Amino acid sequence: MTRDEAVVNVGITPETAEFAVESIRRWWHLLGRKAYPQARRLLICAEAGGSNGARLRAWKVHVQALADRLGMALTVCHYPPGTSKWNKVEHRLFSFISMNWRGRPLLSYDAVVNLIGGTTTKSGLRVKAILDTREYEPGQKITDEEMRMLRLKPHRFHGDWNYTIRPARRRDLAQRNCKVIFQQTLSSARRKTATLRGTGACKEDRP
Repeated sequence: MTRDEAVVNVGITPETAEFAVESIRRWWHLLGRKAYPQARRLLICAEAGGSNGARLRAWKVHVQALADRLGMALTVCHYPPGTSKWNKVEHRLFSFISMNWRGRPLLSYDAVVNLIGGTTTKSGLRVKAILDTREYEPGQKITDEEMRMLRLKPHRFHGDWNYTIRPARRRDLAQRNCKVIFQQTLSSARRKTATLRGTGACKEDRP
């Protein structure tokens, strides 16, 4: 926020941990890696609840996937419960977005993206708003085995709120990728079956 630059990822589905992490990835791709080319690790300040909550398994699993993809350690520090207003983003960005679209009808995603992207301040804030048209599945179930595979190291002070996730080793990464492919294939097959049942295509033909 000290650079007066921001990226806002606008989703079309209910917010999930996967969407929250994808928003971080997009920030890094569009802005972060250019602004901090020498970075070897990232610090993520997150709220204690919601899609990026400290107790949410899916959040940690997707942060691990991002660490693997970027090849760098990601340190996460959660604000204590009830202190989300301490987040500087609330004061330096979202408050001005709210003022910019005050009294304007948000009738379409294009309107939302344009109003967010048009937000500025006297100090020269620049906001890049993008529409994420991907549909994220809510209620994702994370197994105990997936949690054991995390390279998560709690910090000494409140390790439940502060921790660092390092990229997976090559062997673990290959194993995880195989499981992800299997789960995606299984999920796709289940959706196709549900669609066929919904259309009656699975029913037996009767004379």
